Amino acid sequence: MKLVSTQLSFFFTDKRVQRNVRALLKYVAFVLIVMFAFAEVFHLIMVHVEGQEHSWITGLYWTLTVMSTLGFGDITFQTDLGRIFSMVVLLSGIVLLLIVLPFAFIRFFYAPWLETQIRMRAPREVPSKTKGHVIICAYDTIAPGLIARLNQDDIPYFVLEPDPLVASNLHLEGVSVVTGDVDNKVTYEALQLINARMVFANREDTVNTNIILTVRATAPEVPIAAIAGKEDSIDVLELSGATHVLPLKKWLGEQLASRVNASHAQAHVIGRYKDLLIAELPVHHTPIVGKTIRETRLREITGVSIIGVWERGQLHPARPDSVLTKVSVPILIGTEEQFDELDYLFAVYAANPNPVLVIGGGTVGRAAARALQRNDILVNIVEQNTSLCERLDTVCDNVFPGDAADYYLLESAGIMQAPSVLLTTNDDAMNIYLASYCRHLNPNLRIVSRITHGRNTEAVHRAGADFVLSYDALGVTSALSILHDRELIVFGEGVELFSIELPASLEGKVLAETGIGARTGLNVIALEQNGTQITNPPASTHLLPGSVLLMLGDAQQRKEFVDLFSKG
Repeated sequence: MKLVSTQLSFFFTDKRVQRNVRALLKYVAFVLIVMFAFAEVFHLIMVHVEGQEHSWITGLYWTLTVMSTLGFGDITFQTDLGRIFSMVVLLSGIVLLLIVLPFAFIRFFYAPWLETQIRMRAPREVPSKTKGHVIICAYDTIAPGLIARLNQDDIPYFVLEPDPLVASNLHLEGVSVVTGDVDNKVTYEALQLINARMVFANREDTVNTNIILTVRATAPEVPIAAIAGKEDSIDVLELSGATHVLPLKKWLGEQLASRVNASHAQAHVIGRYKDLLIAELPVHHTPIVGKTIRETRLREITGVSIIGVWERGQLHPARPDSVLTKVSVPILIGTEEQFDELDYLFAVYAANPNPVLVIGGGTVGRAAARALQRNDILVNIVEQNTSLCERLDTVCDNVFPGDAADYYLLESAGIMQAPSVLLTTNDDAMNIYLASYCRHLNPNLRIVSRITHGRNTEAVHRAGADFVLSYDALGVTSALSILHDRELIVFGEGVELFSIELPASLEGKVLAETGIGARTGLNVIALEQNGTQITNPPASTHLLPGSVLLMLGDAQQRKEFVDLFSKG
């Protein structure tokens, strides 16, 4: 009874419900007036035409039975006038009682009541002992991937959703959600903000600013990671109190720019693990094309180790007999001095000096162009929006306004001579189309593409892209790097670097006996044991208790590793 009274109180305090109930009551009153009017006419016809006397109750009884189409037949008219009146009452009843009244009841009362019950299911607080959790301020495109990774790491989370109906639907789907206003201190107190591990503000810049100020007023010490949609918002979010600001679109452009083939052949550093650098080396136009990894002798000459090889979007293990093709991009690990030696060794091999072609002059495209220009790489941009073209002169060498699907426009922009093309439009279907088009126009081109939704990764690779990175994946990786207090390392769509303590089931075994690569697809690229790091450990390495495995792979492969060796 207490639950019903609570629901009724919540139901009738809603202004929209109050308006709906008033409208329903007005209609019911109208139907009653029509019924009384018909009852009065019934008496008039019965007395003056039919010559019969009936009570008022009988008149209402006849009117209701006829309007509801029951028609018992115990009271009938014998004259044509009476029968015509009966048909009018019958048709009116069909419309008013059988058609309009059920619709009005469902529309103005029953549907809002069901919606209220659904809204009431949305949790409005978390257990009082909750701690170490992550508060996600919106269930956007980044949230599902981030939630999946938090579940793998056994980190509790709660999504903050202002709309109770949306929150209820998420709750029914198994998402840990709490409904409440994002700018209300009471909401964050109900979320046990003081005990939270991090707040992830992933809404619009203006809303994120309000979230940061509210969080700071409630729990000044809790870390806040906020997404900045515009570069101009970075300072505002920092001044508001954000611990970390993530300009994801800017970073996305810079990450894409670091994957092009241009200038001299050199390694592109993509991250750091402790004192080791991790980099990628496009081998096109270098003498190691066509050689096996063993024949390159890179480890012997420079000290760097090849820990994996990209082949058109597919990451392959670095086996000694693996042959490097012109589209291969080895992933390397080594010290800064070793990479200096590698760059010195490859600096004599000049790559294509023609401008890199960027298709799409939005936020991501402009960030990529600026990153390329900082490295003294020529850039041409193709942009369809003429008003946007006027702002691109400062970030590139040449602007080509028009549709990128126009062959003559792409030809004049240098598609046939360009070393690489960056597809930076925010339309996944367009990027897939352009990847296929550019691949057919220039088979030797290195195609680097962004996507918005990770589900389109495979499609854009099939279309011909060599490297793909999504906004969602970058957001998840950035949030996790902050959460685990490590440097951001972006390998590619879905591929990450995992640091996992050696499970007890593998202690004392030789690396070859574990079958990690064969059974899960993960690539063990380094091993920490007894205070030392072993890069690219040989298959004969003994795994000692307390060791830490550094592995390269995707989230599904990591889950398989945990299921096989930690839970088995």
